[in-house]
Amino acid sequence: MRQPFGRRLLGRIAGLDDGNILRAAFFAMLAGTLGVLYIDYRQLTEADTSALVAPHQPVLPAFDPDSPATAPGPRVTTDFETLRRPLSIALANGGVLELTGTIDPGSAERFAAEIAARGEYVETVRLNSPGGSVNDALAIGALIRNKGFATSVARGALCASSCPLVLAGGASRVAEHGAAIGVHQVYATIAPGELPAGMRAAGDAMSDAQKTTARITRHLQTMGVDPALWLHALETPPDRLYYLTPEEMAAYRLAVDRSPV
Repeated sequence: MRQPFGRRLLGRIAGLDDGNILRAAFFAMLAGTLGVLYIDYRQLTEADTSALVAPHQPVLPAFDPDSPATAPGPRVTTDFETLRRPLSIALANGGVLELTGTIDPGSAERFAAEIAARGEYVETVRLNSPGGSVNDALAIGALIRNKGFATSVARGALCASSCPLVLAGGASRVAEHGAAIGVHQVYATIAPGELPAGMRAAGDAMSDAQKTTARITRHLQTMGVDPALWLHALETPPDRLYYLTPEEMAAYRLAVDRSPV
């Protein structure tokens, strides 16, 4: 007698080894994900694409100390207007190169020029930045590692958004007690007139986001930092911040606290 379909299916599943079951589960999830993306695609192409247009400006960080994803982080003592200005690069006493302000597009070139001119005097790069351009942050962090500089964030200073990617570049990394270290999702702005139509805009944005996440993951691995750190960024909307605790920074090998409490 022919068995019911459900019983035959269970019998076939029981005959599979664990590897095949896992592969089947993976492809099932992939198929579900593609289905959701297709639905999103249909909705985006049918929607008014003007909603995707943002003011033309550098990729600025969304730093709101009163609206973090977790409990409020350490108190930032730097004036917010100073943090919003384009990144300034200044050589201080004791071999300290201070980076203060927003990592604006082009700041990596200015940083490289400063290192070419006075890099022999630099030992530590001290950060105080709400983040900004991911591409520039990755380039600055890579050059820091190439030169063997240390990185640090002082008590009362901020290192948020893409800034921790620069911090990760240090051959040694210190976040003093009371330093505010925060992460959130990467995002971008699009200038009016530069918006492609419908799906192309959504597809390009999704592709760029995945490529950027891969670059960040590879950067953190190269720097000896646990890429799991970035999961907090992926889970945190761009208008909020996830503040890393000293214990998390140590566990992810991002930085240690060597300052007096």
